[in-house]
Amino acid sequence: MPSLRLALNQVDSVVGDLDGNAELIVRWTRHAAEQGAHLVAFPELTLTGYPIEDLALRPSFIEASRATLVALAARLQAEGLGDIPVVVGYLGKSLTDTPEPGPERTWGLPAGSPQNCAALLHKGEVVARLAKHHLPNYGVFDEFRYFVPGDTLPVVRLHGIDVALAVCEDIWQDGGRVQAARQADAGLLLVINASPYEARRGAERLELVRRRAAEADCTLAYVNLVGGQDELVFDGQSVVVATDGAVLARAPQFEAGCLLLDLDLPAATAPVDGTTRIVADGLEIRRTVLSEEPLPAPEEPVAPGRAPEMDELEEIYAALVCGLRAYVEKNGFTSVLIGLSGGIDSALVAAIAVDAVGAEHVHGVSMPSAYSSQHSRDDAAELAENTGLHFRTVPIAPMFDAYMSALGLSGLAEENLQSRLRGTLLMAISNQEGHIVLAPGNKSELAVGYSTLYGDSVGAFGPIKDVYKSLVFRLARWRNEAAAKRGETPPIPENTLTKPPSAELRPGQVDTDSLPEYDVLDAILSAYVEQDRGLAEIVADGYDPTLVERVIRLVDTAEYKRRQYPPGTKISPKNFGRDRRQPITNRWRERQ
Repeated sequence: MPSLRLALNQVDSVVGDLDGNAELIVRWTRHAAEQGAHLVAFPELTLTGYPIEDLALRPSFIEASRATLVALAARLQAEGLGDIPVVVGYLGKSLTDTPEPGPERTWGLPAGSPQNCAALLHKGEVVARLAKHHLPNYGVFDEFRYFVPGDTLPVVRLHGIDVALAVCEDIWQDGGRVQAARQADAGLLLVINASPYEARRGAERLELVRRRAAEADCTLAYVNLVGGQDELVFDGQSVVVATDGAVLARAPQFEAGCLLLDLDLPAATAPVDGTTRIVADGLEIRRTVLSEEPLPAPEEPVAPGRAPEMDELEEIYAALVCGLRAYVEKNGFTSVLIGLSGGIDSALVAAIAVDAVGAEHVHGVSMPSAYSSQHSRDDAAELAENTGLHFRTVPIAPMFDAYMSALGLSGLAEENLQSRLRGTLLMAISNQEGHIVLAPGNKSELAVGYSTLYGDSVGAFGPIKDVYKSLVFRLARWRNEAAAKRGETPPIPENTLTKPPSAELRPGQVDTDSLPEYDVLDAILSAYVEQDRGLAEIVADGYDPTLVERVIRLVDTAEYKRRQYPPGTKISPKNFGRDRRQPITNRWRERQ
């Protein structure tokens, strides 16, 4: 059988940084060339970054992407890398009018409309192009808004092996390029991806790749993006799977790098006579010959990497670290600021921040009021000592007394004033010293509206915005256990883990004064928010009808608050933000 050394580069590109991303592609191509690679691939839209959202609608950005692609091909050739075929994702445009609306396509757009494209670069030229055929329009994806689909299946003959190309969603939907690859007798289906992370989704993704490899009747190589962009994180975990489902190689999660392996693949048999063939879903097979002569098996084959999978809590924590690090670094910040209350939420955020950007770049502020317990003050100080972050104490009592003497507030207004004073203090320090503020709210609190506008909701980023309170505790315990296993000091004080959660805005206050136990609350929230189940369905699971009705009412009436909360890393199937888009003005109420 002919042999092919494949290099899958899971890299972290930056949206809009065409020159920087081109440099990234050159650097990793050179690395692959030094390892003897015959074919190099990069993830979906690597050249532009992903997702590009409304940048896709700017003609100037489309043209800049296309021009950068051509310049990249020339540069690879000029630097002695032109002999290696490189597959890279970029933003392109349709060169002909798309079909008028039909059974499967609900649009008819003119030539020049944007497309989510991939190209094969070789010997200084763009020798093959394709546009994503299946466009996702669910969850965080909104590609019907931006792109028109492609209708070709490029098949590239390289060293006597036929390699078919596809883009991400092309394998998530039945038919399309998977079936077309089988009909084209491809020996390898190479898929470039920007598949966002969700907790526990790795097994689903691997099962999909295995199934599609069997359907295509060929080896399938899946290269995925890594890193973070705004709310989304990408975990890499690129993989190569044989026709029988065997995992031949797998890259680590949340690490940029090159997955290199030698493949023995069937020799191409299809004739290349310049004609085209229409196959599954109306796709047109377009063949490009780069080299017919097969390569022998290498004398020193590469041992393929098979990275172990992370367990559930480890990968969620890694995703949160990845998301925060990407937001800070890609937006040009150098340090973060956190209000440390001594509670579990701010403690977990601080631990994530220290792991993401380093303790020397993390600043914590304790802002006690008259209602702050001594143990909470001590817990905040102990956390700072355990992690090595910068720490200071700024009491808010004098400011609080001044406001109270002027306004005479009471009840909830008095409680919220304390939170808003802390928010003002944090933003003042941020303005003065240049740190970005991290908001410590969790998904449970945001769901039911238990956050104070312009108080604990201030900040540029919410690292645990998509983490339920019960999961906050599990992650905090996991982080301490991981530290202990490494012989390090656990970052989060034991008292923070064991004491009842409290905002400490009035004497003796605890969260369960107004909320059910978090395990119960989070189960109801998951059913309502993430699964879109109605009141009657949730009650049928055995929950108290009055409690379920109250929780749903709290969720519905807090929408206006959530709209004003900063972005935060998405880890669940449905987060508050890109996924869940409920109207603020809304009189629909769930009924049994």
